[in-house]
This record gives sequence, C-alpha cells and structure tokens, in this order.
Amino acid sequence: MKPSLSTPRRQRALLWVAVAVALTAVFAAYLNPHLAVELANQVWSCF
Repeated sequence: MKPSLSTPRRQRALLWVAVAVALTAVFAAYLNPHLAVELANQVWSCF
C-alpha cells in the first residue's frame, strides 16, 4: 500500500519545513546590510 501525502502528520511536517525555509530566507536576506538599510528607509519614508 502506497503512503498518502494527505495524512495529517505529513501535512504538518511539510508545513514546518515550509516555515523553516521561509524563516531561513528572511534571516539570510537580513545578512545583507544594504537590504536592511533600504527597508528601514522605505518604512521611515511612510511617516
């Protein structure tokens, strides 16, 4: 019998993997200081 990808345990595991990948991408983006300064300038320009 073939295991299904729709089991709750696998869905939860895939969700956690997706969250971990997204957080890793965000943290990696902030390692670039120019990006952090640019984002701060964009937020500051709203006020």
